[in-house]
Amino acid sequence: MSEVVSEVVNEVAALFTADGRLAQVIPAFRSRPQQVEMAERIATAIAAREALVVEAGTGTGKTLAYLVPALQSGGKVLLSTASKTLQDQLFQRDLPAVRAALQRPITIALLKGRANYVCHLHLGRALESGRFHAPTEVRDLKKIAQFAARTTDGDRMACQSVSEDSVAWAYAVSSRDNCLGSDCPHVRDCFILKARKQAMEADVVVVNHHLFFADVWLKDEGAGELLPAAQVVVFDEAHQLPEIAGLFFGERIATGQLLDLCRSVREAAAVTAADYAPLPKAAHALEKQLKDARLAFSAPTSGGRLPAERLAESESGALNVVYSGLILLCDEIATQAERSDELGRLDEQCAEAKQGWQRWLDGACGADWVRWLEITTYGLTLHATPLDIGSEFERRIKGSEQGEGTARAWIFTSATLSVNGDFTHYLRQIGLPDAATQVWDSPYDYERQALLYVPQGMPEANTPGYTAAVVARAWPVLQASRGHAFMLFTSLRALREAQGMLTQCLAEAGLNWPLLVQGEDSRSSLLERFRSQPNAILLGSQSFWEGVDVAGEALSVVIIDKLPFQPPDDPVLAARMEQIKQAGGKPFFEVQLPQAVISLKQGAGRLIRREADRGVLMICDVRLVEKPYGKRIWLSLPPMRRTRLEGDAVAFFAAG
Repeated sequence: MSEVVSEVVNEVAALFTADGRLAQVIPAFRSRPQQVEMAERIATAIAAREALVVEAGTGTGKTLAYLVPALQSGGKVLLSTASKTLQDQLFQRDLPAVRAALQRPITIALLKGRANYVCHLHLGRALESGRFHAPTEVRDLKKIAQFAARTTDGDRMACQSVSEDSVAWAYAVSSRDNCLGSDCPHVRDCFILKARKQAMEADVVVVNHHLFFADVWLKDEGAGELLPAAQVVVFDEAHQLPEIAGLFFGERIATGQLLDLCRSVREAAAVTAADYAPLPKAAHALEKQLKDARLAFSAPTSGGRLPAERLAESESGALNVVYSGLILLCDEIATQAERSDELGRLDEQCAEAKQGWQRWLDGACGADWVRWLEITTYGLTLHATPLDIGSEFERRIKGSEQGEGTARAWIFTSATLSVNGDFTHYLRQIGLPDAATQVWDSPYDYERQALLYVPQGMPEANTPGYTAAVVARAWPVLQASRGHAFMLFTSLRALREAQGMLTQCLAEAGLNWPLLVQGEDSRSSLLERFRSQPNAILLGSQSFWEGVDVAGEALSVVIIDKLPFQPPDDPVLAARMEQIKQAGGKPFFEVQLPQAVISLKQGAGRLIRREADRGVLMICDVRLVEKPYGKRIWLSLPPMRRTRLEGDAVAFFAAG
């Protein structure tokens, strides 16, 4: 280690001492050896401009461990997270604290995707049009207008009077397709442009992974200038990077995008081509065709994902009808494109949409790509995904640095990146097989604080009656803990089945405990109710496996129904597994098992969030202990005491 690097590392370590500046500005700060070591290692990586992948167990304090050396480096820092919750936490709490500790005039900015900012133009047009499906939409739009008049940043998260799930937001924000840019009459007051200007001028910028790929890496509308300026790029919650990168390295076109396009065409036509009826007529026709296309599909079992080769004739026909509607809309708008800049821009967007839809139908995306559809309640998304995300990721990292002549440090961190300390799977996913890696275990005393319980006598995970067995085995534990539980399921179908059974169990026991169910309210509302209502039981699927922090007695049990293996018929997974098999590899051990371990670690990580927490982790899937590969899984979990006996799990709460 050079003298300069050694000096930097010593300066960073000094900040973490029991009487250092962090302790002076953060009341609850405690010096932890793992945190100091992690901060020192990241400081070294930043000084050497290297790629570093680190796993830090819950309680390590990884946020401060990367913020301190990143800000201490003195260069431009780009922080990317997977969730808006962590984004806001960094911006509002953690960064100001570190800045105060460093006693430096560091400027920070928060940059979100455009859908998070109110658009004056589209909000005004929506209010003027009066075309709404329900009175609640009008009411919410008026509240958004009141918010837009008083806010300084236009961030919809600050609009407490309108639910984040309100349909009205679709009318009040812009998209990449319908933004007028510098031609917008409200350009001087544009919240997005203000946020981007602040980001360009700031020393530290907080984004999320979706924005990083969509607006920064792909250099959309000037925001890509953030990356060349950054000397340090930190990805927190980095376990989500491969999946998000796959979406953006591929191609996709959604019926929702096209519905927005149709609405924009109708609005623009009403202003500058009101005398040409065929244009709005073509837009209306395409809207109907898009909605009919969704009705032609029934959601498949694999989380709404359907391989292109399994399309039924009626489904293919519906997609072809949409393509015909796109052709007609393109033809009509082309005749009016010269009447205004906005129609000209929409003409280009229609042509791009037609080309994208045609490419998907024709399978013109490449031999090593997989085509699939994502089917949701309201629409369809046509995806084409490259099978080798790692090579794409590596090419972007190396290409960005070669093209800009700027070496930068890349820091990837999460509580769940390895399989029992082995990073091979993750490094392959991000295309950095030679990146430096390190693990810091949690400082918590899991042997004392937690118990891992795998019940005896469970049927095999994919047999009929399995969910009933999960509820039957879980009920005595739930009674002993008096609720205070998360029940996490690998499918919504199992969640709904368990809901009915638990409702009956509570009624028969005469217990009025709150049963909170994913989908019946927003995630934030459910969590707020869970924390505030005694004895609550929360049933959740994918969105509650990670990014959820409930400390203390409120959460004393986490029950997981199955090991979270991805469905083997998922189109992207199936294609990647076949590719590995053809190359002579072992797809289960190279793909399925590592991904399941990382997901399970996330779910298990909900249980112990603080040093004083206690609880039982109940994993009902006996493959954890009965299959040869099961040992690789539980060795990756925190070192809890283990039991197969129900009595031990019940007694755990009596002992507390």
